[in-house]
Amino acid sequence: MARFKVSYAPSVRRLPSYLLLAKQAQDHGDEYISGTMIAIELNLEPIQVRKDLSITGIVGKPKRGYPVGPLIAAIESYLNWDKRVDAVVVGAGNLGSALTGFPGFKQHGLHIVAGFDADPAKVGATIYDTPVYAMEQLDERIKSLGVTVAVLTVPSIYAQDIAARLVAAGITAIWNFTNVKLKIPDEVIVQNEDLSSGYAMLSIKRHLRGLMKTADAE
Repeated sequence: MARFKVSYAPSVRRLPSYLLLAKQAQDHGDEYISGTMIAIELNLEPIQVRKDLSITGIVGKPKRGYPVGPLIAAIESYLNWDKRVDAVVVGAGNLGSALTGFPGFKQHGLHIVAGFDADPAKVGATIYDTPVYAMEQLDERIKSLGVTVAVLTVPSIYAQDIAARLVAAGITAIWNFTNVKLKIPDEVIVQNEDLSSGYAMLSIKRHLRGLMKTADAE
């Protein structure tokens, strides 16, 4: 497998879409899927598709495309989605609950095994069969569960303190859904998901589309 480089990030973000199309082709009984077909479906250039898939080590066949089964296996292996990873969700509010119950995670090997919250009304309950523990139990539960991945969805004012506790408890990767830039050791992996930025892009695209329609109508 090729070693990951920062320049691969855009390609990695497109791989799940390729995987989805490959699985759809498999469901249809297709043995091969062409890079051109993938490009058309995703509004990309065929050369971009070939470049993206090359990082997984898969090689297509001239005039036939990529063998569907090996393509699925190559993408899942590269993304490490063919191995089980246990994680905890810290913050069992609306977002944390939704992420806990998202079925796509298990399909990709990510299993949420516990949730944590400061609200006594939520402690002791279950969210999609996942137990919710008190924040006071965070350190001991993480160590006893042996997890190294945490999904952080707490209010922003608590994010830094909770992140520090997670690291001290042995967490080595944090999926950060708060808007706080966490200050933690360099050896801890952090993936920031800024939902406001995502909505900003959606909003501006809608606005620009509206301007285009107005201009066309004049």
